[in-house]
Amino acid sequence: MKISVVRFLNYNTKMASSAKKLKLSAPTTTAEGKNNNISDFMNQIQKKREGTAESILTFNFNKKRVRIISQEQEVADGCEGIVYWMSRDSRVQDNWAFLFAQKLALKNEVPLHVCFCLIAKYLDASVRQFHFLIKGLEKVAAECKKLNISFHLLEGSGADALPQWIIDHKIGAVVCDFNPLRVPMGWVEGAKKKFKKNIPLIQVDAHNIVPCWVASDKQEYSARTIRNKINSKLDEYLTEFPPVIKHPHTSQFEPEPIDWDEAIESREADKSVGPVTWAAPGYDCAARVVKSFLDVRLKIFATKRNDPTLDALSNLSPWFHFGQISVQRVALCVQQYKKQYTESVNAFLEEAIVRRELADNYCFYCEHYDSIQGASAWAQKTLDIHRKDKRSHIYTLEQLSKAQTHDDLWNSAQIQMVKEGKMHGFLRMYWCKKILEWTPSPEDALKYAIYLNDHYSVDGRDPNGYVGCMWSICGVHDQGWAERAVFGKVRYMNYDGCKRKFSVPAFVARYGGKAHKYAAQ
Repeated sequence: MKISVVRFLNYNTKMASSAKKLKLSAPTTTAEGKNNNISDFMNQIQKKREGTAESILTFNFNKKRVRIISQEQEVADGCEGIVYWMSRDSRVQDNWAFLFAQKLALKNEVPLHVCFCLIAKYLDASVRQFHFLIKGLEKVAAECKKLNISFHLLEGSGADALPQWIIDHKIGAVVCDFNPLRVPMGWVEGAKKKFKKNIPLIQVDAHNIVPCWVASDKQEYSARTIRNKINSKLDEYLTEFPPVIKHPHTSQFEPEPIDWDEAIESREADKSVGPVTWAAPGYDCAARVVKSFLDVRLKIFATKRNDPTLDALSNLSPWFHFGQISVQRVALCVQQYKKQYTESVNAFLEEAIVRRELADNYCFYCEHYDSIQGASAWAQKTLDIHRKDKRSHIYTLEQLSKAQTHDDLWNSAQIQMVKEGKMHGFLRMYWCKKILEWTPSPEDALKYAIYLNDHYSVDGRDPNGYVGCMWSICGVHDQGWAERAVFGKVRYMNYDGCKRKFSVPAFVARYGGKAHKYAAQ
């Protein structure tokens, strides 16, 4: 019997908001936290999943998390498997797309397969990012094996690698991740055109708490205009997850063996930019960072997060970017501390939910999210008026990459990104605005900033990165300010302003940025 995806989505008559409400337990004290090891922390999370539902089959899945991309809506009779096409969200648990794929497979009583389609080159990514991704996937594959779920690493984009693969293995439906960036959206569109017409292609937003298309149906002007649209829906969407369970239906064929080191080595990427040492890929390491954030840094997040000399941030952006831990899971953990650290919890949820999902909104609804054309009319006009203003300094991309400017703070921030694959959030703004000030045109500034961020930051090539560059250079999600040379009405930042925020000498001493003598080009 064919099973309609639409009827299947309507299988539960209750809305997902009626799913079991969370009881927020009181956070452990500092002393108790020291005694609780990471295994206890992860086990507590797993118990919450198991207490929510026995499996996804008995969970009231919110159908608004799902978009049916194809015209076909029915899983064919006699199919021999369901595929979860993993891309943006490289994790097993706390993954709505993975859960929905398992729900389809359980309902059709067929095996579940996870396919990741690995391309040779992706934008300006270096080996640093491919290493983090692929080593994380190695851990996903191991976890899938324990759950009787086959993991397949396919070479090429989904549009190239999947169409014949799903024919060869008689796959009945494909569930894919949501990503608002043009290249991944192109993969989905290409796959849709190449898939057989009887294969449903279903997309689930497992990256955002409120699905991007639910949060808003248009490009939002700023955080102010989207904040209430998201916050008003959190009761419905910020829920606990059921577990991905050991799959009862076994595949009739074995996955091809994977040489993980060769997968990294064979990428067409800059090998001089190697892996970072402070962040290990995978869910387990991400959970450790979450635990240390809750125990140590959350209490000072509200007041100290803009001080680059202090360790007050969550430091989770690499794992968020690759989807190796769910933002929703972290939000649920942080939420438990609301009575204890109200201001810090509110500040974190604003950044992790509202600001992050605003970035997805911008990239989804704005075709030119990485171009001056993506700026508001006022910003395009003011930048154009001041494009011929005299610059006090002009630097090449190579000089910027090597941290060879006259500004020791800027150089130190660049060195931090090159060495650690991460730059402090406050300094990212200063760093990016100075690129506008020191390059021949706004177009050059945006191109250089995006390249440097994408090439060196573990979390580059991300909506947050594009919006950060567009905010700094093009005033996106901002307003006009007092007019000045080069910047026009785009917000300005300077060295003295940083000195009022934190100890610049302390930051410079940590990373060793030197003020280089400027030689006019």
